[in-house]
Amino acid sequence: MTKSRLIPCLRYEDAPAAIAFLCDAFGFARHAVYADPDDPSIIHHAQLTLDGGMVMLGSARSGEAAELYRWKTAREAGGITMCVSAYVADPDAHHARAKAAGAEILTEPRDNPGYPGRGYDARDPEGNVWNFGSYDPWAG
Repeated sequence: MTKSRLIPCLRYEDAPAAIAFLCDAFGFARHAVYADPDDPSIIHHAQLTLDGGMVMLGSARSGEAAELYRWKTAREAGGITMCVSAYVADPDAHHARAKAAGAEILTEPRDNPGYPGRGYDARDPEGNVWNFGSYDPWAG
């Protein structure tokens, strides 16, 4: 399996809830989750996988790293500055799963305008936008 060399990294106010949501609604699997041994509500680092892709995430916390990188959650920023796009073989089935799990659906599954494939957009509980679609940018 080819491993992606670009891995989106996100911060969440409630990282344990975000992990549960991303797994339940979007079909991610826990690859590694490192919770604070004294406070399991703090996730130092997590890796979630989806069909060979990965996102990493952690708890939003104040401190040196937050100041150095100017980390903000989508909610703190008042909107998104990027979205995560993921290839899925069947966007309609993926959409049904996400919707059943309570994901906020921004756009229903539709054919992509002007390029191949089909997809939909959803927002997670902390405001990040996710695009799931059948367009494979690596296919010729």
